[in-house]
Amino acid sequence: MSQPPRVDYQTHPDQYRHWKLKFEGPVATLAADFDENAGLRPGYKLKLNSYDLGVDIELYDAIQRIRFEHPEVRTVVLTSARDKVFCSGANIFMLGVSSHAWKVNFCKFTNETRNGFEDSSAHSGLKFLAAVNGACAGGGYELALACDEIILVDDRSSAVSLPEVPLLGVLPGTGGLTRVTDKRQVRHDLADIFCTTTEGVRGQKAKDWKLVDDIAKPAVFAAKVQERALELAKLSDRPAGARGAVLTPLQRTVEADALRYPNVVVEIDRAKRTATWTVKGPTGTQPADTAAIEALGAAWYPLALARELEDAILEMRTNELEIGTWLIKTEGDAAAVLAMDATLLAHRGHWLVRETTGLLRRTFSRLDVSSRSLFALIEPGSCFAGSFLELALACDRSYMLILPDDAARTPKVAVSEANFGLYPMITGQSRLQRRFYGDANALAALRAALNQPLDADAAFKLGLVTSNPDDIDWSDEVRIAIEERVAMSPDALTGMEANLRFNGPENMFTRVFGRLTAWQNWIFQRPNAVGEKGALKVYGKGDKAAFDWTRV
Repeated sequence: MSQPPRVDYQTHPDQYRHWKLKFEGPVATLAADFDENAGLRPGYKLKLNSYDLGVDIELYDAIQRIRFEHPEVRTVVLTSARDKVFCSGANIFMLGVSSHAWKVNFCKFTNETRNGFEDSSAHSGLKFLAAVNGACAGGGYELALACDEIILVDDRSSAVSLPEVPLLGVLPGTGGLTRVTDKRQVRHDLADIFCTTTEGVRGQKAKDWKLVDDIAKPAVFAAKVQERALELAKLSDRPAGARGAVLTPLQRTVEADALRYPNVVVEIDRAKRTATWTVKGPTGTQPADTAAIEALGAAWYPLALARELEDAILEMRTNELEIGTWLIKTEGDAAAVLAMDATLLAHRGHWLVRETTGLLRRTFSRLDVSSRSLFALIEPGSCFAGSFLELALACDRSYMLILPDDAARTPKVAVSEANFGLYPMITGQSRLQRRFYGDANALAALRAALNQPLDADAAFKLGLVTSNPDDIDWSDEVRIAIEERVAMSPDALTGMEANLRFNGPENMFTRVFGRLTAWQNWIFQRPNAVGEKGALKVYGKGDKAAFDWTRV
């Protein structure tokens, strides 16, 4: 079977085919105007502002540029440039012709993009307002749901809807069910009606049911949106006069079996179905004050690292489906990483440091929810300290070499203050809290060793690593562990890893990803959805879905 074209997550506003981006002081407006002939793959048209992965890649890029290049922006208004249609959601014909893996990865990326709205609102003061100026269905309403507030035009025809269950035999794929209940607190019985009807809810009824925050007649809609956008902007502390960090193109080389960036290298062994990741620590003199950080912009090491690591994760998740085990290594000076952490913590209130920390936080979270087996290999020359220790803590297992006869070369790890809350998981916990189930004694022991270099025996005693083999046993133990892992069912591993990684408090975000991993993943494979007469397959063809009525 021929390999589908590689997906590239890098773009630029000059290349946008689907979004119009406008800046007016503290308000940025993103208007949906999807080019129906510019789908990422052949076989469908993006009619009625329906979207595919290419649309969402542009949306994510636009939000990133607002975050970093336009610190003066405090409110993002999402609306439509089309008359009478806001967004009709994910393109159904795209879903109908896509593989199972494509559908699930598409849903995962759209989830991460929309979760990022709420992350920015909570952590960096960037507010989001959905100005729903037309029909808003499925993923279009899920896009609106991710915003802080929703204003719906009251024109007697525009409605919000989640028609996936009655029309397609699947679930809303981007957190719709969860946000309707957990975020908007729509009453259970009303949510049941809403999610099983195709025509949606409009006007005052949509407001009464809490599906939207406000409504406005067409003649005053634009003024109402502008007024509310400015009110939301007052809630933010993003600076009006700061110089933005221009997100210059990544320095990246894509080879047949490798991805190479200045700070991240991924090397693929196709025969073993593994990828070895090497993340390089900071080198040279690093800035310690905010003026120097702003002057560096996108070249500032933590920001450059976050962008490269995120791109590599997305590239590997989408384009290398059979490479199921990722071996995570680091390379560099642990002291330099700890110095970087000190800078991030000292200036955590500065807008650019805050946005960079946010990107690192969301990137580590992408690693958490990747359906890959993650093993950290801690060897001589490693720098799993502080922020870099998060990479190991995100892994399913960590193997750390001890060299009893060579204290100078034996690798060390170190815990920094950054590990205690700078990068919370989607559970709201730090990875250390998750690892030790919040056990106060275990966490106190780690605090007592803060910033200290710990060899494998010390790290093992503190519970930071899975295994601490010496140089005699290292090669065989690691080899056997990897060989055993790659021989296991990828489906069973995906389910197992997701269950074990998110053992902390459940919240809206864990439910969004849990439902995607379990329920939607299952439903996307059922004949009732994707069989020859499944609802998703026959949609738009004039045929009626043929269901197996057995409840499972």
